[in-house]
Amino acid sequence: MTKKYLKKIIAQNSEDLRTISAICSEALVNQSEIKYLKKNKVFLIPIERSHKENNKNKNVIKSIIKFDYIDASRSKNIDLNNKDKTLKIFAIDIFKKDQNYEIVLLFFNNEAITLTSEVIEVTLEDLDETL
Repeated sequence: MTKKYLKKIIAQNSEDLRTISAICSEALVNQSEIKYLKKNKVFLIPIERSHKENNKNKNVIKSIIKFDYIDASRSKNIDLNNKDKTLKIFAIDIFKKDQNYEIVLLFFNNEAITLTSEVIEVTLEDLDETL
């Protein structure tokens, strides 16, 4: 029996974040599961992604992207009342604006979520692997 190891990647700079972006590209997100815990400054996005690391695109992995130290969140072209909608991640990008970073989650169909933070602290963690 082969052991399965669940992945955990921590990004603390723009280069690390590009790695997470590449792994999460085309991942599916149920809009109702996106959570911003304002008091805790945490933004959570559960995703279902393809297992791109080993070219096993048939495997679907449930993962979570956790953004820490988030001061603000705003969305563009996303109907917040449509809880049944599934979003598809295009990329995660980052920009420096004054003293803060703007982390932009880009989705297909010109939808976006922008997170504002003083530091980059993003974790991608696999929860399980399904076939």
